[in-house]
Amino acid sequence: MDFLKAHQLNIMLVMNGACGILTLLVFFARTLSKRRRFALFMMEFSSVLLLIADRFGYLYLGNPSRAGYYIERIANYVLYVLPIVIFSSFNLYLSDLYTHEGGLKKVPKRLVLAEIFAFLDIVSITISQRYDFYYYLDAVNDYHRSKYYICSFIAPAAILVLQFSMIIQYYFCVSRRVRVSMLVFTTLPFVATLVQLFFYGVSLINIAFVIDTTLFYIFVLMDMNDTVKRAMEREIEVLKEEQQNMHKMFVQTAEALASAIDAKDTYTHGHSARVAEYSKQIARQAGKDEKECREIYFAALLHDVGKIGIPDYIINKAGKLNDEEFSEIRKHPEIGRQILQNIIQSPYISIGAHYHHERYDGSGYPDGLRGSEIPEIARIIAVADAYDAMASKRSYRDPLAQNIVREEIEKGLGTQFDPTFATIMLKLIDTDKDYLMRER
Repeated sequence: MDFLKAHQLNIMLVMNGACGILTLLVFFARTLSKRRRFALFMMEFSSVLLLIADRFGYLYLGNPSRAGYYIERIANYVLYVLPIVIFSSFNLYLSDLYTHEGGLKKVPKRLVLAEIFAFLDIVSITISQRYDFYYYLDAVNDYHRSKYYICSFIAPAAILVLQFSMIIQYYFCVSRRVRVSMLVFTTLPFVATLVQLFFYGVSLINIAFVIDTTLFYIFVLMDMNDTVKRAMEREIEVLKEEQQNMHKMFVQTAEALASAIDAKDTYTHGHSARVAEYSKQIARQAGKDEKECREIYFAALLHDVGKIGIPDYIINKAGKLNDEEFSEIRKHPEIGRQILQNIIQSPYISIGAHYHHERYDGSGYPDGLRGSEIPEIARIIAVADAYDAMASKRSYRDPLAQNIVREEIEKGLGTQFDPTFATIMLKLIDTDKDYLMRER
């Protein structure tokens, strides 16, 4: 205690700086309501003024000058009033907390009563300046306790008891950090007051107030950060759910559209889905990552979307197409590009539709591209599309035997197909011992 008494002015100075910083930080606590932010500001700002007043009170104690006369009287009045202001600010914090998070419809009567006690205590302190109820200053401006000094603790104690009872009653209505900090706030001044009664000349109560308000703000800040963190995590979860739902909707829409395309042709049910699956397998074997494999899958799923614009009698013709009919069927890549190009979030989708009939040697359509000029997605789809056409039933034939399909793919290396992706297709055929990769 002697150490504290000897160094308390320096301790006050350090604590004053800390409180000043916290006072400024309150302005940035936007997640709190205005009333709670104002309450915290008043608590921290009052703590700053309390330490300033206490420090000046000690510096001018026993100073007989005119400055000492006014400073001592102002400082001591402030030292008695500001703790009540802090209690009243805490009362405002509790009122807003319990009416917003505690589920109470109106401010509890006990907190209203606490405000009345605070007002009456400030009035009694003001009157005491004239009649020296609680303390007096002698001719040399030295501070002395009056015989009614103990009465100055009645109103603060009553306020703390009322607030403490509210905290206990609604203990589980708020977060753990906040309720613990509120208990500390209402009990620490009691302990400091009891000790202060036996140690004259040490500002234990005022130092305790500053520690109290600082700890309370820190706990509130930690709780506020946790609240923001939980809100952000929940927002991320919601965004993920929305993305998953959008992805599901996209998948279902693409599959429904692919089914509608295949339904135009009596003999191509499931063709788009099989080409998409084969294309994804080729892409995976080629070392593409999962994102690229998904893109190739959906591009392949919709590669024949342009057939929507081709007359049904041409699509379902049993025999060989004549030149005019073949000219019509060659339009479906361009029609597909026009349909899909407006999906700007997934530009790769239109690539498969537009270029899947290009040939590696440049003899394909619609643009006659050659080799690497053909987009990679389209080169993959071209192999898968040709394979499924041969492995599926047509109006004029049954599915070709697996060895014949393999031979045709091998013949097309470097002419019809990209050699790299066609070679991968050959490997997939070789591993398909039971010829499962065909129309069922």
